[in-house]
Amino acid sequence: MNFAPPITRRNHGRGHSYRDANGLKVPGVTTIINKGVPKQLTNWAAETVAAHAIDHWDELTDLPISARFKRLKGAHNAERDAAAVRGTKVHALAVRLEAGETVSVPEELEGHVASYVDFLDDWNPTSIVTETPVISYKHGYAGTLDLIADVPGIGRMLLDIKTSRSGVYGETALQLAAYRYADIYLDGDGKEIDLPPVTETAVVWVRADGYDLVPVEAGPDQFRTFLYAAQIAAFCEGARDLIGEPLTIPAVAA
Repeated sequence: MNFAPPITRRNHGRGHSYRDANGLKVPGVTTIINKGVPKQLTNWAAETVAAHAIDHWDELTDLPISARFKRLKGAHNAERDAAAVRGTKVHALAVRLEAGETVSVPEELEGHVASYVDFLDDWNPTSIVTETPVISYKHGYAGTLDLIADVPGIGRMLLDIKTSRSGVYGETALQLAAYRYADIYLDGDGKEIDLPPVTETAVVWVRADGYDLVPVEAGPDQFRTFLYAAQIAAFCEGARDLIGEPLTIPAVAA
């Protein structure tokens, strides 16, 4: 589908979406991957739901059965979304601290922020693009990257910040490739600017007890796979429309 420029990001609650000038919804990178890539997280999802049930047993008991079901059904998605929000907050707070600002860090994020500050101190990245929407008009998607930075001894890196407990998953390669090969990014004034090329892609896996800088291969092959995933996601989105009404027995002329 061809989208009309400009494409903008719209924030709502804890989430966000992308729309073009005609109000059409533009697929987001993580949404495409979630819908177009088979998940290998069955055990993680099951364990997350089980842990949520144990940790919130009394609270769940007070809920109607249907509400309990809804809460548990979405527990793994809530954990995933919370990790994404946590990563964004950690990045923003740590950068402000590194710049010498005085900020109030929530207690639950203190360890993560300290670990990210350690990353900044150890690797000394110079930010080029930070927390900004990227858009591909050619392929019809949008997303929000965390950081493009010049890192001494390595080069210009596209970095994604992850705070999940279980580490870096392979599908992150598709996410980084989609960001890397987008056409443009939006600056603070909403102006479209050509996305600068990068030489390396990686994840900063930030935990309360430390961090790791994890290289991720996100080149042309991974981008091609992302585009395949986008096709599958688009099919899944409209697959129900391919099913017609049951046929009726035609009248037979006497």
